[in-house]
Amino acid sequence: MLQHAQRLVYSLISLMPSHYQEASLKALFARFLPEQGHALPEHTPLKSPSSLSRFLNRYSWSTRQIIRTTRAAVLDQLAVHPVGPNVPVRLLIDLTTLRKTGKFWHLSTPTEDVDAPEPWVRMLNGKRGLHLVVLYLVIGERRIPWSFRIWHGKGEASPSQLACKLLATVPRRLIQGRTVIVQGDTEFGTVAFFNAVRRRRWRAVVGVRNNRLLQDGRRLKDLPRCAKRGLQVRLKDIDYPLTISWFWLKRADDKRELRFVASTYPYTGIYLIRLGRKRWAIEGFFKTVKHQFGLHCFGQGTKLGVYRWLILSFIAYVLAHWIDLWACPPALNWKATSRLTIEKLLPSVLLLKHIRRDAGMPAQYGFEIVLKSLPSSA
Repeated sequence: MLQHAQRLVYSLISLMPSHYQEASLKALFARFLPEQGHALPEHTPLKSPSSLSRFLNRYSWSTRQIIRTTRAAVLDQLAVHPVGPNVPVRLLIDLTTLRKTGKFWHLSTPTEDVDAPEPWVRMLNGKRGLHLVVLYLVIGERRIPWSFRIWHGKGEASPSQLACKLLATVPRRLIQGRTVIVQGDTEFGTVAFFNAVRRRRWRAVVGVRNNRLLQDGRRLKDLPRCAKRGLQVRLKDIDYPLTISWFWLKRADDKRELRFVASTYPYTGIYLIRLGRKRWAIEGFFKTVKHQFGLHCFGQGTKLGVYRWLILSFIAYVLAHWIDLWACPPALNWKATSRLTIEKLLPSVLLLKHIRRDAGMPAQYGFEIVLKSLPSSA
């Protein structure tokens, strides 16, 4: 695991067209992997906020090549350290909001100016911000944020339609010979999403609203009175049977809400509920990547800068996750893991931070510290 993480970091650094940009990339990774979780450009002592802003918004390094290199490294890591063939691949899809309250001219709500760029910051479900549909892969202990799409607002592709596009990004090499289970909440319980999963011969385990109509005119919320969990039903506009189960969810106000989960595979009612609850793993990922790896801390003025920030935040999570798997036993502490990741993958950055923290002391005695890389041993 450690060698794969080191190889990926060196590969990404080698894609930078200049030493200056290499240093900026290292500084950003160090910023995404802080012990205290404050991933803001102004918090790094290695580069000024303006230089990091230019790196993200203006410089012409290949964002697409960064993505390709990372995905290739993930696939190589899984090939070298394979998971058992009986372990299913779970594709978790969910919508998350990166809340924004400031003014982002390039990313804010629409204006009357027809020449203004298409906005990204919008209102959805009472939340204003950047709305991401994320595809998160779970294979045994491996956790991989594979891809994401940005919701552009009403009149554009819906979150469910974006999710269908994300399914097309999953490589065959990753799922060949394995059971594939696609999980999502009620936002993705649409006819198009069920059809997209079934067309690929995967298994959908998706939440559905309790007011969905059956072909016989009844609603899902009528089933608990006269049926048992695990019943196969036909929803309106879907011409194949779905297995339905339900449970009572306790909300924050101590009230209970009846929730339904549907599957294209005939699981038993109790197992379907257990499997459906595993979807919450992506909620834990969102909490971690936001508050520990700074996903929501972007402040760039261009879409390119925002896009690069999101990608590098996801990559930082992957690197820390690999280091956590490498540690024996795993640290199970993201702050400790982040520090260990910096020590193992970017030791020069960690050393430079300590030297600059006490830079005034050598000068008081007439000394100057010069860093020089040692030649690698054969």
